[in-house]
Amino acid sequence: MRVVIAEDAVLLREGLAGLLERFGHSVVAQVGDAPALVAAVGEHRPDAVVTDVRMPPGFADEGLRAALELRARDPHLAVLVLSQYVEQTYAAELLESGDGAGIGYLLKDRIGDVREFVEALDRVAGGGTVVDPEVVRQLLRRRRDPLARLTPREQQVLGLIAEGRTNASIARELFVTEAAVAKHIANIFAKLDLPPESDGHRRVLAVLAYLR
Repeated sequence: MRVVIAEDAVLLREGLAGLLERFGHSVVAQVGDAPALVAAVGEHRPDAVVTDVRMPPGFADEGLRAALELRARDPHLAVLVLSQYVEQTYAAELLESGDGAGIGYLLKDRIGDVREFVEALDRVAGGGTVVDPEVVRQLLRRRRDPLARLTPREQQVLGLIAEGRTNASIARELFVTEAAVAKHIANIFAKLDLPPESDGHRRVLAVLAYLR
């Protein structure tokens, strides 16, 4: 199997490469940031990608978003995500891409042994799906509770909306601009899957979701 590894920690990246080569796989590229991952896949056309979630330049969710971009270009590209935590915002979208085939999401500290990791990659490359039970638990909890999809700031804004505050009042309370408040509210509407009706009606629906 031809593999591209994306991991900003050099020692871990080298370790993964040596491990995979020991099991007979070919590591065609090792990269340390998300743009380099996208470029390496375009250049080498690997069978599988192993990527971290947090990578340069922002150390947020760049690796996961790059994986989504790659899957959008090629739904058959096998992707195994290794992460310290569950990135809920994009994890569900990644797991649903390509009908869920050829996708894996494992937490680094829950991989029991070397062979378990290699077997997981083999299953993903073969079109299977390998998901850490903790990832499943958190995603199911998110689906049960729509408010869990909101960031702490968005939850704060929604709480102020529930108090009947206007955008201007919320902006003063949080020491941000009204444009920033409007952006937070738009994100809230989108994450709560509220219908594209009048903002006033959607504010009411958002408040009802908050009060539940």
